[in-house]
Amino acid sequence: MTRPPPNFINAACACLLGALLASVGACATEPQMPPLRGTTFALLGEVHDNPAGHRERLALLTRAVDAGWRPVIAMEQFDTDRQADIDRARREAPRDAQHVIDLAAPARSGWDWSLYLPVIELALRYGLPLRAANLSGADTGKVVRGGYASVFDAAQLAALGLAQPIEPSTQAAQEREIDAGHCGMLPAPLWPAMARAQFARDAVMAQVLREAGASGAVLIAGNGHVRRDIGVARWLAPAEQVRVVAIGFVEAPVAADFAAAFDRVVPVPAAARADPCEAFAKRVAP
Repeated sequence: MTRPPPNFINAACACLLGALLASVGACATEPQMPPLRGTTFALLGEVHDNPAGHRERLALLTRAVDAGWRPVIAMEQFDTDRQADIDRARREAPRDAQHVIDLAAPARSGWDWSLYLPVIELALRYGLPLRAANLSGADTGKVVRGGYASVFDAAQLAALGLAQPIEPSTQAAQEREIDAGHCGMLPAPLWPAMARAQFARDAVMAQVLREAGASGAVLIAGNGHVRRDIGVARWLAPAEQVRVVAIGFVEAPVAADFAAAFDRVVPVPAAARADPCEAFAKRVAP
């Protein structure tokens, strides 16, 4: 059985699938990196449960900040509706990263926060803006079941770019990723709805970067979100896309076609984990 990268099979997907189904290699070697500075939008990926990738990414980001870069830090792991909680936590305890997590993370988010604590600590240590970047699970579910208009009004749809039709090639590519990311077990009629949710999340993350304005920004997100072709960069304007550096932290061996979706790839050793397809099969079994 083909094993997918574990970026799609996560807690958010698991929460959505029940409602959906009911209704219908080597050690990491850092390649030569472009400079992370100025107005750059650095899209820094991850395999969510791979500690080696998290360490490599943190080291890259820390070097850039230590060298003087002061970007906005935007994180997929925080839902945009929790931004006020992040801000409150920073007012109450400006250097306490755990307090940010305690106040702003959903009770059952599915994230291993020990892997993200160092990024939050870095932001607090240097006084960097910290932005929640993800569409909430509740709103993502609404998009899956009822379309974009169930969450966004006309002005929001226009601002996000969701009012425009998706190119057939982009739609097909995202649906292929949805299928592969769910072990080929997700019924084909569900692919468009799941792809729609991914587009909505990417468009919201792009808007968070856009709001950084002339300052640089970092997006901490799964590799599927930071790829140039069908990820967050696709939702940025052409003048913003030239600021993007998309770096995937990908488990080795890295397929050439997947590597081509990024500006740079940092290969990391595969994490030890149970077979995600076996676990997924149990969740979708009747």
